[in-house]
Amino acid sequence: MKRIRSYEHKVQYYETDQMRIVHHSNYIKWFEEARTDFLERVGMGYDVMEKKGIYCPVLEINANYLRMVEFGDTVQIKLTIKTYNGIKLIVGYQVKSEETGLIHCIGESKHCFLNEKMQPVFLKKDFKEFHELFMEYSEPAKQNRKKPTEQTKIKKRRIKNEN
Repeated sequence: MKRIRSYEHKVQYYETDQMRIVHHSNYIKWFEEARTDFLERVGMGYDVMEKKGIYCPVLEINANYLRMVEFGDTVQIKLTIKTYNGIKLIVGYQVKSEETGLIHCIGESKHCFLNEKMQPVFLKKDFKEFHELFMEYSEPAKQNRKKPTEQTKIKKRRIKNEN
């Protein structure tokens, strides 16, 4: 899995409320900024995908606010490709203070891939270059790991005892 560089954002005055605290709606915008930045850096920005007839709508998004961010703070938005199967994509986000390293917000967005007729697209089959890029940056699939069978456990014990 290739490492994804964090996206940096300096909090602007217009993003805050009367108390100079970032309004909760801005975190969702930051998630999109980080996602757009990542896609552009790896060569498959939204403009590139759309020229090929691929759309990637948001199906679901959530944010868990842990502590406040204030005007003038700089945050790093760490993005991870949590799940990708060629049809659906789940992106994770961590908003960290550049100054303290504390996590202020965690979130996740779920996406799918559609063609111009708004029908599902299977990137692995239809757009291999995009599929391979997503695979390079995806976290290893934990849910696909098989549990060891009893025979596998016995073999491992034998090997361990022989050494």
